Amino acid sequence: MLEHAYIQHLQQNSWFSRLDKPFQEFIIEHSKKQSVEKNTAVFNAQDKFDGVYGVLEGSISLGYIDVNGNEAIAAIAEPIMWFGEISLIDKQPRSHDAIALKRSVVLQIPAEPLKQLLDQHPYYWYYFALLTSQKLRYVFLEQIAIQTQSITQRLAQRLLFILEGYGNRSSIQDLNIHISQDQLANMLTVSRQTVNQELNVFEKQGVIQLGFKKIEVLNLEGLRMLASSGFFTE
Repeated sequence: MLEHAYIQHLQQNSWFSRLDKPFQEFIIEHSKKQSVEKNTAVFNAQDKFDGVYGVLEGSISLGYIDVNGNEAIAAIAEPIMWFGEISLIDKQPRSHDAIALKRSVVLQIPAEPLKQLLDQHPYYWYYFALLTSQKLRYVFLEQIAIQTQSITQRLAQRLLFILEGYGNRSSIQDLNIHISQDQLANMLTVSRQTVNQELNVFEKQGVIQLGFKKIEVLNLEGLRMLASSGFFTE
């Protein structure tokens, strides 16, 4: 049985909190908690589907590393964010890698009992449609931003996405973002120098404070202003 502290943590997740009570109880009863060491894969691209995952502790990079070692990061999953449901829906191999950026704890909803549940209760597919559409919404927002917004807006928006857990968190409770500038640059497909310059401006404006592989948001409304208009006014 999953520890009470983790169950409380799950209740703060916007997706889990919306599930029917029997579905929540199924996840708590059947899920397996796993520790994942830094730089270890939860799964790799082209792996067979083995379940849906949620991050309980740590952070998981969702992206792809090509044969030359070049990395593309789509998102960084932190508590509590669910991932891995794409292969459940389309029955295809994994579309990306999920690699621990530091020692992490993940919750796996195993494939076979999940399949049996969905066969018995087809209505529960609706919840996975919600989970997938939630992520698709953020993908569209990012694509629109690439074409219409300045790098200032895109960076601020991405920081907000991370704080929100890409829609997974029912509210923003932690204003610390554990991410390197290299990772941010990768996600925004710009240079690290560009990200560094923008973050330094944010810091001078009192919106954030920079640390080692960490960004603390000091003024959430200021960050929202930067994401919306590209300008911050007190």
